[in-house]
Amino acid sequence: MQGLSNTSGACTPTAVQQAPPGSSRTFYKRQLPSPPAIAFSSPEGKQLFAEALLGGTMEGFFKLIEQFRTQDEPAFCGLASLAMVLNTLSIDPRRTWKGPWRWFHEQMLDCCHPLDRVAENGIHLHQAACLARCNGAKVEVVPHSMVSLQQFRERVRHSCTSEMEHMIVSYSRKQFKQTGDGHFSPVGGYHEGRDLVLILDTARFKYPPHWVPLDELYTAMSLVDPTTQQPRGYILMGAQPRLDSVLFTLDIRDRASSKAREFVQTTLPHVISSASDTAGLFAAVARQAPLDKIAKFMAVRIIGCNLRNPSCGRHWGSCWT
Repeated sequence: MQGLSNTSGACTPTAVQQAPPGSSRTFYKRQLPSPPAIAFSSPEGKQLFAEALLGGTMEGFFKLIEQFRTQDEPAFCGLASLAMVLNTLSIDPRRTWKGPWRWFHEQMLDCCHPLDRVAENGIHLHQAACLARCNGAKVEVVPHSMVSLQQFRERVRHSCTSEMEHMIVSYSRKQFKQTGDGHFSPVGGYHEGRDLVLILDTARFKYPPHWVPLDELYTAMSLVDPTTQQPRGYILMGAQPRLDSVLFTLDIRDRASSKAREFVQTTLPHVISSASDTAGLFAAVARQAPLDKIAKFMAVRIIGCNLRNPSCGRHWGSCWT
Protein backbone atom coordinates (compact mmCIF):
# COMPACT_ATOMS: atom_id res chain seq x y z
CA MET A 1 0.00 0.00 0.00
CA GLN A 2 1.33 3.46 -0.90
CA GLY A 3 0.75 6.21 1.63
CA LEU A 4 -0.47 9.72 0.93
CA SER A 5 0.10 10.99 -2.59
CA ASN A 6 3.44 12.73 -2.87
CA THR A 7 4.14 15.66 -5.15
CA SER A 8 6.98 18.02 -4.32
CA GLY A 9 8.72 17.86 -0.97
CA ALA A 10 6.01 15.88 0.75
CA CYS A 11 6.87 12.83 2.78
CA THR A 12 4.52 9.86 2.94
CA PRO A 13 3.30 7.39 5.57
CA THR A 14 4.91 4.03 5.44
CA ALA A 15 4.64 0.34 6.20
CA VAL A 16 1.25 -1.25 6.66
CA GLN A 17 1.08 -3.39 9.79
CA GLN A 18 -1.58 -5.95 10.59
CA ALA A 19 -4.15 -4.23 12.77
CA PRO A 20 -6.60 -5.85 15.21
CA PRO A 21 -9.91 -6.98 13.63
CA GLY A 22 -12.40 -4.15 13.27
CA SER A 23 -9.78 -1.41 13.33
CA SER A 24 -8.20 0.51 10.47
CA ARG A 25 -4.71 -0.19 9.19
CA THR A 26 -1.88 1.75 10.76
CA PHE A 27 1.78 2.32 10.06
CA TYR A 28 4.88 1.71 12.15
CA LYS A 29 8.21 2.54 10.55
CA ARG A 30 9.83 1.07 7.45
CA GLN A 31 12.79 -1.22 7.12
CA LEU A 32 15.63 0.93 5.77
CA PRO A 33 16.70 -0.51 2.39
CA SER A 34 20.37 -1.37 2.86
CA PRO A 35 22.14 -1.15 0.52
CA PRO A 36 22.25 1.56 -0.67
CA ALA A 37 21.71 3.22 2.73
CA ILE A 38 23.61 2.44 5.93
CA ALA A 39 21.76 3.04 9.20
CA PHE A 40 23.52 5.62 11.37
CA SER A 41 23.09 3.49 14.50
CA SER A 42 24.41 0.29 12.91
CA PRO A 43 27.97 -0.89 13.71
CA GLU A 44 29.09 0.23 10.26
CA GLY A 45 27.25 3.53 10.65
CA LYS A 46 28.97 4.20 13.98
CA GLN A 47 32.35 3.41 12.46
CA LEU A 48 31.68 5.79 9.59
CA PHE A 49 30.75 8.52 12.07
CA ALA A 50 33.95 8.03 14.07
CA GLU A 51 36.09 8.15 10.92
CA ALA A 52 34.33 11.21 9.52
CA LEU A 53 34.66 12.96 12.88
CA LEU A 54 38.42 12.40 12.82
CA GLY A 55 38.47 13.60 9.21
CA GLY A 56 36.91 16.96 10.17
CA THR A 57 33.79 16.58 8.04
CA MET A 58 31.28 16.39 10.90
CA GLU A 59 31.77 19.93 12.22
CA GLY A 60 28.15 20.96 11.83
CA PHE A 61 26.73 17.71 13.17
CA PHE A 62 26.59 18.52 16.86
CA LYS A 63 24.66 21.77 16.58
CA LEU A 64 22.33 20.14 14.08
CA ILE A 65 21.70 17.13 16.28
CA GLU A 66 20.76 19.45 19.16
CA GLN A 67 17.86 20.62 16.99
CA PHE A 68 16.96 17.29 15.34
CA ARG A 69 13.19 16.96 15.27
CA THR A 70 10.41 14.78 13.90
CA GLN A 71 8.20 16.58 11.40
CA ASP A 72 4.71 17.39 12.68
CA GLU A 73 2.89 16.33 9.52
CA PRO A 74 3.62 13.69 6.86
CA ALA A 75 4.22 16.45 4.29
CA PHE A 76 6.19 18.80 6.58
CA CYS A 77 9.66 17.43 5.80
CA GLY A 78 10.64 20.74 4.20
CA LEU A 79 9.33 22.83 7.09
CA ALA A 80 10.94 20.56 9.69
CA SER A 81 14.29 20.73 7.90
CA LEU A 82 14.08 24.53 7.74
CA ALA A 83 13.09 24.93 11.39
CA MET A 84 15.92 22.63 12.37
CA VAL A 85 18.55 24.61 10.44
CA LEU A 86 17.18 28.05 11.39
CA ASN A 87 17.48 27.08 15.07
CA THR A 88 20.90 25.52 14.46
CA LEU A 89 22.13 28.84 13.04
CA SER A 90 20.80 30.63 16.16
CA ILE A 91 18.64 32.96 14.07
CA ASP A 92 16.23 34.89 16.28
CA PRO A 93 12.69 34.66 14.82
CA ARG A 94 11.85 38.01 16.45
CA ARG A 95 8.46 36.63 17.40
CA THR A 96 7.37 34.23 20.09
CA TRP A 97 6.62 30.56 19.69
CA LYS A 98 4.94 29.83 23.06
CA GLY A 99 4.92 31.77 26.29
CA PRO A 100 7.94 34.10 26.34
CA TRP A 101 10.06 31.90 24.08
CA ARG A 102 11.22 32.94 20.63
CA TRP A 103 11.94 29.76 18.68
CA PHE A 104 11.35 28.45 15.18
CA HIS A 105 8.62 25.87 14.79
CA GLU A 106 7.11 24.40 11.64
CA GLN A 107 3.79 26.16 12.24
CA MET A 108 5.57 29.54 12.06
CA LEU A 109 6.90 28.96 8.54
CA ASP A 110 3.94 30.19 6.51
CA CYS A 111 5.31 33.32 4.86
CA CYS A 112 5.54 31.88 1.34
CA HIS A 113 2.87 29.19 1.22
CA PRO A 114 -0.26 28.56 3.34
CA LEU A 115 0.23 25.76 5.85
CA ASP A 116 -2.94 23.93 4.85
CA ARG A 117 -1.60 23.61 1.32
CA VAL A 118 1.81 22.54 2.59
CA ALA A 119 0.15 19.85 4.72
CA GLU A 120 -1.51 18.51 1.58
CA ASN A 121 1.26 18.78 -1.00
CA GLY A 122 4.50 19.79 0.72
CA ILE A 123 6.78 22.45 -0.75
CA HIS A 124 9.27 22.53 -3.58
CA LEU A 125 12.88 23.73 -3.68
CA HIS A 126 12.27 27.42 -4.40
CA GLN A 127 9.47 27.66 -1.84
CA ALA A 128 11.86 26.26 0.76
CA ALA A 129 14.44 28.88 -0.22
CA CYS A 130 11.80 31.61 0.03
CA LEU A 131 10.84 30.46 3.53
CA ALA A 132 14.46 30.45 4.63
CA ARG A 133 15.04 33.99 3.31
CA CYS A 134 11.93 35.58 4.77
CA ASN A 135 12.80 34.12 8.17
CA GLY A 136 16.23 35.70 8.28
CA ALA A 137 18.65 33.22 6.69
CA LYS A 138 21.26 33.88 4.04
CA VAL A 139 20.37 31.44 1.26
CA GLU A 140 21.90 29.99 -1.86
CA VAL A 141 19.54 27.79 -3.86
CA VAL A 142 21.14 25.41 -6.36
CA PRO A 143 19.00 23.36 -8.76
CA HIS A 144 20.48 20.06 -9.91
CA SER A 145 20.97 21.43 -13.42
CA MET A 146 23.31 24.13 -12.11
CA VAL A 147 25.85 21.87 -10.40
CA SER A 148 28.08 19.01 -11.53
CA LEU A 149 28.73 15.91 -9.46
CA GLN A 150 32.21 17.12 -8.51
CA GLN A 151 30.93 20.59 -7.61
CA PHE A 152 28.23 19.03 -5.46
CA ARG A 153 30.84 16.89 -3.72
CA GLU A 154 32.94 19.96 -2.98
CA ARG A 155 29.94 21.89 -1.62
CA VAL A 156 28.93 19.01 0.64
CA ARG A 157 32.46 18.69 1.96
CA HIS A 158 32.79 22.44 2.52
CA SER A 159 29.48 22.74 4.36
CA CYS A 160 30.35 19.74 6.56
CA THR A 161 33.64 21.30 7.66
CA SER A 162 31.87 24.39 9.01
CA GLU A 163 29.39 25.26 11.74
CA MET A 164 28.41 28.44 9.90
CA GLU A 165 26.73 26.89 6.87
CA HIS A 166 24.30 23.99 6.52
CA MET A 167 22.84 22.17 3.55
CA ILE A 168 19.30 20.93 2.99
CA VAL A 169 18.85 18.54 0.08
CA SER A 170 15.66 18.08 -1.94
CA TYR A 171 15.63 14.65 -3.55
CA SER A 172 13.56 11.63 -4.52
CA ARG A 173 13.50 8.69 -2.11
CA LYS A 174 13.00 6.34 -5.05
CA GLN A 175 16.72 6.42 -5.84
CA PHE A 176 17.38 4.76 -2.47
CA LYS A 177 14.59 2.17 -2.82
CA GLN A 178 12.63 3.94 -0.10
CA THR A 179 8.86 4.38 -0.15
CA GLY A 180 7.48 7.74 -1.19
CA ASP A 181 9.08 10.24 -3.52
CA GLY A 182 9.98 13.89 -2.87
CA HIS A 183 11.76 14.61 0.39
CA PHE A 184 13.81 17.27 2.19
CA SER A 185 16.55 16.47 4.71
CA PRO A 186 19.41 18.34 6.35
CA VAL A 187 22.88 16.97 5.64
CA GLY A 188 24.50 15.97 8.92
CA GLY A 189 28.00 15.05 7.75
CA TYR A 190 30.24 13.59 5.08
CA HIS A 191 32.64 10.64 4.99
CA GLU A 192 35.26 11.63 2.45
CA GLY A 193 36.98 8.25 2.19
CA ARG A 194 33.77 6.37 1.37
CA ASP A 195 32.06 9.35 -0.34
CA LEU A 196 28.99 9.00 1.88
CA VAL A 197 26.55 11.67 3.05
CA LEU A 198 24.72 11.52 6.39
CA ILE A 199 20.99 12.18 5.94
CA LEU A 200 19.24 13.44 9.08
CA ASP A 201 15.78 12.26 8.06
CA THR A 202 13.08 14.29 9.82
CA ALA A 203 10.52 11.55 9.07
CA ARG A 204 11.84 9.64 12.08
CA PHE A 205 8.57 7.70 12.32
CA LYS A 206 9.59 6.15 9.02
CA TYR A 207 13.38 5.90 8.59
CA PRO A 208 16.32 6.54 10.94
CA PRO A 209 19.26 8.80 10.08
CA HIS A 210 21.37 7.04 7.47
CA TRP A 211 24.40 7.29 5.23
CA VAL A 212 23.91 7.30 1.45
CA PRO A 213 26.40 7.36 -1.45
CA LEU A 214 26.98 10.93 -2.59
CA ASP A 215 26.73 10.07 -6.28
CA GLU A 216 23.33 8.46 -5.71
CA LEU A 217 22.15 11.51 -3.76
CA TYR A 218 23.21 13.63 -6.73
CA THR A 219 21.15 11.37 -8.99
CA ALA A 220 18.22 11.52 -6.55
CA MET A 221 18.21 15.31 -6.89
CA SER A 222 17.98 14.97 -10.67
CA LEU A 223 14.63 13.16 -10.58
CA VAL A 224 11.85 15.51 -11.66
CA ASP A 225 9.51 17.13 -9.14
CA PRO A 226 5.98 16.56 -10.54
CA THR A 227 4.85 19.95 -9.20
CA THR A 228 7.46 22.08 -10.96
CA GLN A 229 8.39 19.64 -13.74
CA GLN A 230 11.99 20.46 -12.86
CA PRO A 231 14.76 18.48 -11.14
CA ARG A 232 15.30 19.06 -7.45
CA GLY A 233 18.49 20.39 -5.83
CA TYR A 234 19.80 21.80 -2.57
CA ILE A 235 19.92 24.99 -0.54
CA LEU A 236 22.78 26.31 1.57
CA MET A 237 21.81 28.31 4.64
CA GLY A 238 23.82 30.64 6.82
CA ALA A 239 23.07 33.34 9.37
CA GLN A 240 22.16 36.70 7.83
CA PRO A 241 24.29 39.60 9.16
CA ARG A 242 21.29 41.94 8.78
CA LEU A 243 17.93 41.12 10.31
CA ASP A 244 15.77 43.40 8.16
CA SER A 245 14.20 40.43 6.40
CA VAL A 246 12.58 39.13 9.57
CA LEU A 247 11.24 42.53 10.64
CA PHE A 248 9.85 43.75 7.33
CA THR A 249 8.32 41.46 4.73
CA LEU A 250 5.77 41.54 1.93
CA ASP A 251 2.74 39.29 1.72
CA ILE A 252 2.15 38.41 -1.93
CA ARG A 253 -0.88 36.33 -0.98
CA ASP A 254 -2.86 39.53 -0.41
CA ARG A 255 -4.76 40.50 -3.57
CA ALA A 256 -3.54 44.07 -3.22
CA SER A 257 -0.01 42.92 -3.96
CA SER A 258 -0.84 42.27 -7.62
CA LYS A 259 -1.48 46.00 -8.19
CA ALA A 260 1.85 46.92 -6.63
CA ARG A 261 3.65 44.21 -8.58
CA GLU A 262 2.07 45.48 -11.82
CA PHE A 263 3.21 49.01 -10.98
CA VAL A 264 6.80 47.92 -10.29
CA GLN A 265 7.09 45.64 -13.31
CA THR A 266 5.10 47.58 -15.91
CA THR A 267 4.28 51.17 -15.00
CA LEU A 268 7.44 52.21 -13.15
CA PRO A 269 9.89 51.44 -16.00
CA HIS A 270 7.74 53.58 -18.33
CA VAL A 271 7.59 56.41 -15.77
CA ILE A 272 11.37 56.35 -15.37
CA SER A 273 12.04 56.38 -19.11
CA SER A 274 9.55 59.22 -19.66
CA ALA A 275 10.71 61.52 -16.85
CA SER A 276 12.57 64.64 -17.95
CA ASP A 277 14.19 65.34 -14.58
CA THR A 278 14.41 64.00 -11.02
CA ALA A 279 11.64 66.22 -9.69
CA GLY A 280 9.33 65.10 -12.46
CA LEU A 281 10.19 61.47 -11.78
CA PHE A 282 9.33 61.70 -8.08
CA ALA A 283 6.13 63.57 -8.84
CA ALA A 284 5.05 60.93 -11.34
CA VAL A 285 5.85 58.07 -8.98
CA ALA A 286 3.95 59.72 -6.12
CA ARG A 287 1.00 60.35 -8.42
CA GLN A 288 0.79 56.88 -9.94
CA ALA A 289 2.01 54.52 -7.21
CA PRO A 290 -0.83 52.44 -5.68
CA LEU A 291 -0.04 53.61 -2.15
CA ASP A 292 -3.44 52.56 -0.81
CA LYS A 293 -2.77 49.00 -1.97
CA ILE A 294 0.77 48.83 -0.60
CA ALA A 295 -0.40 49.45 2.96
CA LYS A 296 -2.62 46.38 2.78
CA PHE A 297 0.08 43.83 2.08
CA MET A 298 3.13 45.35 3.75
CA ALA A 299 3.82 43.58 7.05
CA VAL A 300 6.06 45.00 9.76
CA ARG A 301 6.75 42.49 12.51
CA ILE A 302 6.72 43.66 16.09
CA ILE A 303 9.40 42.29 18.39
CA GLY A 304 7.73 40.18 21.06
CA CYS A 305 4.63 39.61 18.94
CA ASN A 306 2.94 36.30 19.64
CA LEU A 307 1.78 34.33 16.61
CA ARG A 308 -1.52 33.47 18.25
CA ASN A 309 -2.30 37.00 19.44
CA PRO A 310 -4.66 38.69 16.93
CA SER A 311 -3.71 42.13 18.24
CA CYS A 312 -0.27 41.68 16.73
CA GLY A 313 -1.72 41.89 13.23
CA ARG A 314 -0.19 39.94 10.38
CA HIS A 315 2.90 38.04 11.41
CA TRP A 316 3.58 36.59 7.98
CA GLY A 317 5.11 38.09 4.89
CA SER A 318 6.75 36.84 1.77
CA CYS A 319 9.44 37.48 -0.78
CA TRP A 320 9.21 38.53 -4.40
CA THR A 321 11.18 35.72 -6.00
